[in-house]
Amino acid sequence: MSNIVVLDNGGGLIKAGQGGERDPTTVIPNCLYKPLSSKKFLHPSPLTTLSDEIDLTSAAVRRPIDRGYLINSDLQREIWSHLFTSLLHITPSSSSLLLTEAPLSIPSVQRTTDELVFEDFGFSSLYVAHPQSLVHLYEASRQPDSILSKTQCSLVVDCGFSFTHAVPVLHNFTLNHAIKRIDLGGKAFTNYLKELVSYRSINVMDETFLVDDAKEKLCFVSLDLLRDLRLARNGNNLIKSTYVLPDGVTHTKGYVKDPQAAKRFLSLSEKEHVVMDKVGERRKADMNKNEIDLTNERFLVPETLFQPADLGMNQAGLAECIVRAINSCHSCLQPVLYQSIILTGGSTLFRQLKERLEGELRPLVPDHFDVKITTQEDPILGVWRGGSLLASSPDFESMCVTKAEYEELGSARCRRRFFH
Repeated sequence: MSNIVVLDNGGGLIKAGQGGERDPTTVIPNCLYKPLSSKKFLHPSPLTTLSDEIDLTSAAVRRPIDRGYLINSDLQREIWSHLFTSLLHITPSSSSLLLTEAPLSIPSVQRTTDELVFEDFGFSSLYVAHPQSLVHLYEASRQPDSILSKTQCSLVVDCGFSFTHAVPVLHNFTLNHAIKRIDLGGKAFTNYLKELVSYRSINVMDETFLVDDAKEKLCFVSLDLLRDLRLARNGNNLIKSTYVLPDGVTHTKGYVKDPQAAKRFLSLSEKEHVVMDKVGERRKADMNKNEIDLTNERFLVPETLFQPADLGMNQAGLAECIVRAINSCHSCLQPVLYQSIILTGGSTLFRQLKERLEGELRPLVPDHFDVKITTQEDPILGVWRGGSLLASSPDFESMCVTKAEYEELGSARCRRRFFH
């Protein structure tokens, strides 16, 4: 059996490694960037060894995937080429590839992907999987006694870089007719935070990496929006956190000024919130300081996932999106799907997201249905681990399309093998 490469090709991050392993060999941003100090676009270092030497202040970014679709195959080829030769050290002609692809992809994008895999890199065989079916496979194997595993049925909520999908999965196949999507993901959250900060204090519209880092470290989901907005209006409140910007001399990365204080608000009880709720004076932003203060931005950014109308989007929030996806399935599946909702994707790492979602779902779901939401132990690597599991199964080779079949039948015929 040939070497199997598992490649979770996300819009934000690429997770890649050998099939059968527990964790991917490398995780890299799916982009090229050009720091101010460089004349040409560079390949990012893997996340585990992200070097502190490179100052990413105002770095320009080029991404091959936009809004979930591959739009620049030349750029993707360049990134993959670096990945296969410098990081994974594999020979594609003697390897099989298990590749993930967003659901509801269009044929022209699928054809471009197949050309990349077989014609540019010359892989010996290919299997294309939906990320959500791999999440289901991994969770079913991890919890053999769960309802999810016994019924082989789950609802995967995948909140990634470009999109949020609610995807019913049955026997490892996505039920495409019932998939619902919100056009919000990590990229949109970062852009919204950029706008809020730029409007209120200093212009960070070009600081993608910096604002991304602030979002990941400081944003959380509010469990009581009106109360938190009221608290944030006060001057001396515990919601306020300070993010220190890089000065380019002593530190080239931004950081949170007091990480413990940033978490303090989340551990307060209801009574303490009431005590805190006293009016303080509102201070104006100090433009000379090399730092930004975040107050209600911390929870208003993830709030858009529950209320996309805040961004002027005519789309349902996450709870309603899940209900619509489940209602599109057969009535026999509905009670089981509500009991096996799985959260995956990097944007589910916002603190308190699960609790808020449970609170919003319960009133929308019939009383005689139980609602059970589980978060993956590692929402970023969950898809890759499912792929690794599938790649190590004995009948994986027979599920693949070989290079010879592709050359004889073409992309569209071969794709039918994957039940897309």
